[in-house]
Amino acid sequence: MSKQAKKKHRETNDQEAQAPSRMKAKTYAQALAKLHVELVKLQEWVRHQGLKVCIVFEGRDGAGKGGTIKAITERVSPRVFRVVALPAPTEREQSQMYIQRYMRHFPAAGEVVIFDRSWYNRAGVERVMGFCTEAQTERFLEMTPMVERAMIDSGIILIKYWLEVSPEEQTRRLEARTEDGRKLWKLSPMDLQSYSRWYDYSRARDAMFAATDTDFAPWHVARSDDKKRARLNIIRHLLSQIPYEELPHERITLPKRQKPHGYQEPDYPFKVIPEAD
Repeated sequence: MSKQAKKKHRETNDQEAQAPSRMKAKTYAQALAKLHVELVKLQEWVRHQGLKVCIVFEGRDGAGKGGTIKAITERVSPRVFRVVALPAPTEREQSQMYIQRYMRHFPAAGEVVIFDRSWYNRAGVERVMGFCTEAQTERFLEMTPMVERAMIDSGIILIKYWLEVSPEEQTRRLEARTEDGRKLWKLSPMDLQSYSRWYDYSRARDAMFAATDTDFAPWHVARSDDKKRARLNIIRHLLSQIPYEELPHERITLPKRQKPHGYQEPDYPFKVIPEAD
């Protein structure tokens, strides 16, 4: 092994030794189950109090936004927790006021709306990939705090998360997508272009934070190299941001089923799907 290879090998071992060990699946599942119970309590409190909650998730491709959102929503009602992941704007939407297509998804009373990417596209991908002009981006950064102030003044609880992933972990995750048929849809030509422009995105992120990390609508940063830990940390933080109480409820007892009163199962040729071994 060459000196350079040995040096790189030592550096890799040092980094692995310093990095915290990844959370085990069983530990994660147990912690998540407890947090799911709290999220259900939060859900019922939001409905009872008529709260309006808006949660924004931003971050680089592969940072873990989708997995975190799934962890939050998998045990709650989709009628209360709504996920908004908008496609590229149509020609009509491009002619509208920029924030307009997002505003129609803002929460009403008793709703939690989660944006899987949001109006901050203008400060990130649109800016880096040249889908808007610098003047449009600067105007967006100037106006956004005022829009968010208006949201909060209207009674919306606005919580903004940025998931921060290291370049090494992002590479590992994106490469894994190329080999996993379940994740190929997550890797678009745009993702590949954005991957090569790491520092352009870093500059765009820094400018976004400088302009929109306000006292009334701050950015909360979660390090997401360990996806399991990141999800748990974000859910715990989310629960801490919305004061809630467990509502009293009666113990649920299933009623007795009615008697058949002569009913017999029909001799009908149901088209039953094949059962795998």
